[in-house]
Amino acid sequence: MYSFARKLLFQLSAETAHDLALDMIGASNRLGLLGLMSANIPSKPKEVMGLVFNNPVGLAAGLDKNADCIDGMGRLGFGFVELGTVTPRPQPGNPKPRMFRLVKQEAIINRMGFNNLGVDYLVNKVRKSKYNGVIGINIGKNSDTPVDKASEDYLICLRKVYPYADYVTINLSSPNTPGLRKLQFGDDLKRLLSAVKREQSLLAVQHNRKVPLTLKIAPDMTNEEIADIARCVLDHGIEGVIATNTTIQRDSIKGLKHADEQGGLSGAPLADQSTKVIKILADELSGRLPIIGVGGINSAAAAAAKIKAGASLVQIYSGLIYQGPELIRQVAEGIYACEKEG
Repeated sequence: MYSFARKLLFQLSAETAHDLALDMIGASNRLGLLGLMSANIPSKPKEVMGLVFNNPVGLAAGLDKNADCIDGMGRLGFGFVELGTVTPRPQPGNPKPRMFRLVKQEAIINRMGFNNLGVDYLVNKVRKSKYNGVIGINIGKNSDTPVDKASEDYLICLRKVYPYADYVTINLSSPNTPGLRKLQFGDDLKRLLSAVKREQSLLAVQHNRKVPLTLKIAPDMTNEEIADIARCVLDHGIEGVIATNTTIQRDSIKGLKHADEQGGLSGAPLADQSTKVIKILADELSGRLPIIGVGGINSAAAAAAKIKAGASLVQIYSGLIYQGPELIRQVAEGIYACEKEG
């Protein structure tokens, strides 16, 4: 059924198809039709960050930015969904066109720029959701907020999403918000992590529950920079790391149509690069923190590679667009087989 839907969607521009697909998922869920497309995934509960995940396959942030389709995504079979990236105030993002398909490579380039309807809209949607899986909420800064004031935006979002999130992701790694990736390094990272951890402690007392914090990192770093981030998240008590976001590198698609478009590259060409980061990160963390692996997962084998590199859970996005909901089951089964092998 998805192959038919994909043929229709791929006749449209990438962003138009994205928006229409979300509308279709929402409508199909309300009409009780998602069972025709959902993946039948055996539940094998797994505890990570003190949370119990029914299966290890999650929806990566960026697809359901505004939490419009939480229940539908759950019906498709995801063990967890990560919503956002959301910012304190609504913002339109970058000028269109800003999303491009590289179909043969099963890749996407986007420069969306944190387009979203704002944190209050997202919170209202989450409050109304009936999804009973793990919900992560990915937070960022508004594009017009100076980098030296970024922590204020993260704290605003953290306070608002805290009562409704199972975990919160600090997104410092999108390449599409000017200056954002600077926050991944040195004193900028230390100050930001210190601020969000202080706020987490206050919110944990206020709400009588501790919501884990994860940090989402970029793939475009040196081994030394990855090691520095590992030390920093350990020093500050961050509960997990998501590796990785999209890449600005183009070596794997050089010379192809759209290869020169600005933005982050996701999909199959990112797979090896993100897995390498996971391996380095896992070696530095030595099992002290869990890693959620994301980037180029379009098969059971690609997912197993992330687990073997050191990830505890995985997320998909571009692979879902190219392969459809059946990929969720394939990835889960690939992980189960990998874990059974030991």
